[in-house]
Amino acid sequence: MEKIIDENKQGESLILEQKKENTKKLFIESYGCAMNFSDSEIVASILANEGYNTTQHLEDADLVLVNTCSIRDKAEQTVRKRLEKYNAVKKINPSMKVGVLGCMAERLKNKFLEEEKIVDLVVGPDAYKDLPNLLSEVDEGRDAINVILSKEETYGDISPIRLNSNGVTAFVSITRGCDNMCTFCVVPFTRGRERSRDPQSILEEVNDLWNKGFKEITLLGQNVDSYLWYGGGLKKDYDKASDFQKATAVSFSNLLEMCAKAQPKMRIRFSTSNPQDMTMDVVETMAKYDNICNYIHLPVQSGSNRILKEMNRQHTREEYFELIDNIRKIIPDCGISQDMIVGFPTETEEDHQDTLSLMEHVKYDFGYMFAYSERPGTLAERKMKDDVPEETKKRRLAKIVELQLKHSHYRTKQFIGKTVEVLIEKSSKKSDAHWSGRNEQSTVVVFPKEHYKIGDFVNVKIYDCTSATLLGDAVGYSKNN
Repeated sequence: MEKIIDENKQGESLILEQKKENTKKLFIESYGCAMNFSDSEIVASILANEGYNTTQHLEDADLVLVNTCSIRDKAEQTVRKRLEKYNAVKKINPSMKVGVLGCMAERLKNKFLEEEKIVDLVVGPDAYKDLPNLLSEVDEGRDAINVILSKEETYGDISPIRLNSNGVTAFVSITRGCDNMCTFCVVPFTRGRERSRDPQSILEEVNDLWNKGFKEITLLGQNVDSYLWYGGGLKKDYDKASDFQKATAVSFSNLLEMCAKAQPKMRIRFSTSNPQDMTMDVVETMAKYDNICNYIHLPVQSGSNRILKEMNRQHTREEYFELIDNIRKIIPDCGISQDMIVGFPTETEEDHQDTLSLMEHVKYDFGYMFAYSERPGTLAERKMKDDVPEETKKRRLAKIVELQLKHSHYRTKQFIGKTVEVLIEKSSKKSDAHWSGRNEQSTVVVFPKEHYKIGDFVNVKIYDCTSATLLGDAVGYSKNN
């Protein structure tokens, strides 16, 4: 016992020593998908070893990094506006260095250094381990860039620093890249081909999070259902694997079960799924384990078979219906959300009506709906004219949002009178006297604080709702608390 105590003291001393050495300050902002926020935690960990502590005050920073998204033009314009803000601060603090990370960095590459004069380094999603070398280049007065896409990098050996964490929920990245080549999407070009992370490193991260007091994880990837570990390498090369590798391969349903069994009281979510890759064994695994949430984010993008084909989506309207119906047979109360693109090239009123009728069939719990935004370098940008007028896009989008609000309200009303388990995540935005958390279906639940605290699992009886929020009263701790 004395030896263990001594070792712990040595560890504490080492941590204190490292903190003393970390005198430089890093300010990092993230935009876009959850993967970008997860990547920023990896970046913070890499730079902590280089003497950087994170700060939430831009003016105090020695190094400013913005982790960017390229999925829509609006996201890129948001980043450019932030760079204007950084420029204003840099005029006061000329020694401050500015870097651009992520998908926008990968897409624009050297052009970024030419367009944005204040940018000192440009780093793609697979090159974060090269940041120390790139910073050295900057210190020597040279612009630094690394946007080389990797066939192997998963950052499975990096322990993320949880940024702006509530200490309750965390992302765990399991795959990188995408092979699907949807015609509207830049992700395959900015994040490369699909490869999966070693399941053992995933389990180690999950166990570590539980030991640190976290209560919920989200297994994260551009397409989690494509997870396939056969010893490393790209998913597209799986056919070349040995018989032994194939016999011992770990699929997403296998990984989901491994995580559920490793920490039976840890709530587990996952995102994002692709209809063409989601299999019933995943749904059956969800039904088998109480700690896997009954919620699936299942982007459809359009309800029109013709438009789905133009998008190179590898599923039809009918196949999507079959998938939804099968999910609800196995998990009747499963929450389902969507992504929808409105005004894709050549979309007609008939195509639009097909999307509305698909929504009527599914009645999603909630969704993320956008007007089509042409992305440079995609097949749609190269081969298709963006021919749907902006006014038509706005009108169709408004109709889809209106219908989704109606369906969201329909779904939340189903909870009135029922008791749901809620994991408390934070104070309510509208009232300091109320907690906010989510139920299994990822619907926000608000209830009086009383004696409960962040991180508690609480049973809440629902008495009212809006289209986005359930209102209730706590009736005691849940069995998982």
